[in-house]
Amino acid sequence: MIRPVRRRLALALLALATAGPASAQDWARKMFDETDHDFGVVARGSDTVFKFPVKNIYKEDVVLESVRSSCGCTSADLEHPIIKSFETGYVVATFNTRTFTGLHSATLTVQIRQPYPAQVQVRVHGNIRGDVVFEPGSVDFGQIDQGTPQEKTVSVSFAGRSGWSIDDVRSSNDYLEADLVQRERNGGRVIYDLIVRLLDTAPAGYLKTQLVLVTNDGANPRIPLEISANVRPELSIAPDTIVLGDVPQGETVTKKLLVRGKRPFRITEVRCDDDGFAFEKSDTEDIKQIVTVRFTAKGDARRVKVPVTIATDLGESFVATCDVYATITAATTTAIDEGASAASEPASHTAQAL
Repeated sequence: MIRPVRRRLALALLALATAGPASAQDWARKMFDETDHDFGVVARGSDTVFKFPVKNIYKEDVVLESVRSSCGCTSADLEHPIIKSFETGYVVATFNTRTFTGLHSATLTVQIRQPYPAQVQVRVHGNIRGDVVFEPGSVDFGQIDQGTPQEKTVSVSFAGRSGWSIDDVRSSNDYLEADLVQRERNGGRVIYDLIVRLLDTAPAGYLKTQLVLVTNDGANPRIPLEISANVRPELSIAPDTIVLGDVPQGETVTKKLLVRGKRPFRITEVRCDDDGFAFEKSDTEDIKQIVTVRFTAKGDARRVKVPVTIATDLGESFVATCDVYATITAATTTAIDEGASAASEPASHTAQAL
């Protein structure tokens, strides 16, 4: 009885050992939604970075051991190399725009150690213009308080043909403004000051976007500039997640939320799409506010997950949010119900006997 099992195991190991490299690495490649990225045309000195997401779709932890680049034009690193189930790590590719110019490409080889040894390759490429230089290479506003306007200046210089110019600066982000001032022009050399402003209406959270400089260069008219900021919220909420647990149909549970601000505020509205929720709030202005959350289990047994948004008089972007979880369960049978059922049984038996 043992020999057939051993033989099947040996055959399985042999099949795995003789499988082609492509089939042996398929499980690892499935974690990469993207394996190729085009940086496009970028200025010399610009901060040009792309992160390849690596999502662990398996039950076991995935450990990214190392990454190497085939070209000095691109530096490679790992972010969150130990990836838990359904979490995401990153392969970070940085285009070395300060030391290279022209068309360049690189292959990044990612070595995976666990749960099984494997390799996956991703590729980046782009064109680093030697005639356009950013200083500094990006606009990083850093950590700032919500509601605080910010301003940074980037020097944009060009050396080449005469008549070159920047005709427009575009952004898809409503919270950014930009002004362009020509500081110097001498023959084929021109220098601009690009003034970038982050408005006080910017919402809390991490901002990562681009400004696009549109030039009169027919071959490569668009040049991107990376913009980033971490806007700390004006309002905080505790807890930011409410777990109500099991709630039988028809019953009501109550929780409280504490909302804090850095300055006095008034709660104008509490928004929620589930009619099983009701809220109580104060109409006074204060630096701290208490919101009472009351949930009544209505409808069929089911799981409930709803966001609750607390709006204030500070402005549209000054809100606090939390998620509420509950499970509506079938109503339990009460003692009165059971007694009524038991009392009816003898009459039923008597009727059957007659």
